[in-house]
Amino acid sequence: METIGRDLREMQRIPLQPAHVAAIRETGTQRLYQKGDMLAEIGAPADRFVYVEEGEVEVVNPFTGDRLVPSTLGPTQFMSEIALLSGGSWSLPMRAAVDTLVTEVPRPDMLRLMSAIPEMSDIIITVLAARRRRQLDTGDGMLVLVGEDDDRAVRRVAEFAARNRVPYRSYPIGSPEAAVVATSCGTEPESPAVVFGRDLVVADPNPEKVARLLGLDQDLPEEDAFDVLIVGAGPAGVAAGVYAGAEGLRALVVDDTAIGGQAGTSSRIENYMGFPTGISGADLVWRGEVQAMKFGTRFVMPRRVASLEQLDDGGFCATFANEQRVRASAVVVATGVQYRRLPIDRLAEFEGAGIYYAATENEARFCRDSEVLVIGGGNSAGQAAMFLSRAARHVRLLVRGDTLATSMSDYLSSRLEADPAITIEYGSYAAELHGGEALEGVTIRTRNGDRHVETCAMFIMVGAAPNTSWLSELVALDDKGFVLTGREAGGSSTFATSRPGIYAVGDVRAGSVKRVASSVGEGSVVISKVWEHVRQ
Repeated sequence: METIGRDLREMQRIPLQPAHVAAIRETGTQRLYQKGDMLAEIGAPADRFVYVEEGEVEVVNPFTGDRLVPSTLGPTQFMSEIALLSGGSWSLPMRAAVDTLVTEVPRPDMLRLMSAIPEMSDIIITVLAARRRRQLDTGDGMLVLVGEDDDRAVRRVAEFAARNRVPYRSYPIGSPEAAVVATSCGTEPESPAVVFGRDLVVADPNPEKVARLLGLDQDLPEEDAFDVLIVGAGPAGVAAGVYAGAEGLRALVVDDTAIGGQAGTSSRIENYMGFPTGISGADLVWRGEVQAMKFGTRFVMPRRVASLEQLDDGGFCATFANEQRVRASAVVVATGVQYRRLPIDRLAEFEGAGIYYAATENEARFCRDSEVLVIGGGNSAGQAAMFLSRAARHVRLLVRGDTLATSMSDYLSSRLEADPAITIEYGSYAAELHGGEALEGVTIRTRNGDRHVETCAMFIMVGAAPNTSWLSELVALDDKGFVLTGREAGGSSTFATSRPGIYAVGDVRAGSVKRVASSVGEGSVVISKVWEHVRQ
């Protein structure tokens, strides 16, 4: 299956071309680091590109001070991370292993160079993606979690990091690794903890605090207006971000959870053109994010838009949940939909402790050799069942209707029916939840009566509610809350709403086709109309 970057062992040794190096030297400044000097500190802004002229640069273990990985960077290689594109933070400490001469290019100048020299940009971005892939595979990064399996707050941070492609290390309470962390940071050895770098223990951890430390949730000057604000970072929103940046628009993409939206929780998409062996939703949209950042589009998260108002000059002002405000000439609504919460007692009590709305590696860890339930009859539920069947002892797919023919792709329903590890139960639903601190069992109600099933995990992927409450009645909605566009809204184009300057794309749009490919198409096409509106 396709992943987010080529193998680092292949990519890290690809040199820049002589013309690229000449451009870097002409733009940058040479600097000499003595042996032992730090070139990058965890959490410091990734504000420069570093080309190694002479010497050697190593990655440092923040807890021991020793070399963290065997490979180092030498002459003709460069020190940088994917955070260079977004203006985020360094995720690894870097140190001169010997006296080292480098050429440093400030981030704004380097982005201009990459824009002007696409061949150089291709090499750099491919290497940076491969480095991030390696970090995700090994867990090397600035974020360390202790007690993810035992503490719900730590688990929320882990989910946020995983969905945003942030590398982290996770240690069970009582493990030798957790003891080393406790000794280094002065925490209790048997207590859950979220540690940033080596010294900073995050009190009362939550995704917002961690995002701020990671540089994902950056301050936005209120007086600094954007050409377009894109609300939602699923396939439609990220595609809009790619094309907005490519057209030279100053674009900002915000999301209240993570890059990828609902598609980002899909473990395997097999019917997206160009990926015959399949690709996970998170990897697909992450590629789009990197592509958009290359063109200058900014991403900020978790950032929830609480309300939107139109200004006297015709532009718009969005107010976030943290009361910060941002102005834009146009708005693209790409907030998609969210799975409906089932009307079952104790549901909220077990959310994150047995009740889940996504099926990724993060959640699958809790299903090893156990029986799990998946609720729903759409493609997302089917893909989740297939994915979970690799880890769980058995998967029960509960479907209220009598068939999957009208709600699921034929290739997927055929695979489900043929898989001995999956049972499809038609005309059934979850009626009661049981357990103490975590989910332990579910009562399944069928036409033939009730029965109890012992399970530690139930995945809810049923129904879809649009995320449109924040629009403050600025645009016309249908009776289900989806945004009306085109003729139905009196709009000037297919994706225009009833309010000039506001556009809607993807699943949040009334009448849209609920597929990743169509969302990407809508997000890319809408920018031509946004460009016309902004230039007017």
